Amino acid sequence: MKDCLFCQIIAGESPCRKVYEDEEVLVFHDLLPAAPVHVLIIPKAHVASMNEVKEEQLSVLAAIHRAAQIAARELGIDRTGYRLVNNCGSDAGQVIPHLHYHLLGGKKLGMTH
Repeated sequence: MKDCLFCQIIAGESPCRKVYEDEEVLVFHDLLPAAPVHVLIIPKAHVASMNEVKEEQLSVLAAIHRAAQIAARELGIDRTGYRLVNNCGSDAGQVIPHLHYHLLGGKKLGMTH
C-alpha cells in the first residue's frame, strides 16, 4: 500500500534500523522508544489490523511470534523478560494502520490492567 509508512519501510523507501528480517516479517527499532528496548514487528504483507487478519493469513501471527523470540534473543532480553503488545484500532492506540506488535524490554516494566 503506497501511503502506508510500514509498507514504505518494507519496500526500502523509508529507512529503519533493522533487527531481524525474513520472508514474512521485519523487525526494526521504534523511533520513539517507550523502553530501553523497543522494536516493532510487522508482516511484510499489508494487513490493516488484527481485525483484518483472514484465516488464510493466520500463519503470519506465528511468524510474528517467532520473530519476537529471535529479536528478544538478539537484543539480550530473552532471559530477563519482555512484553509483546498489539494495539488494534484507534481506541487502543493504533496509529499506523498496518498490523504490528511492539516488543518492549530492557527494564522492569510496570503492571498493566
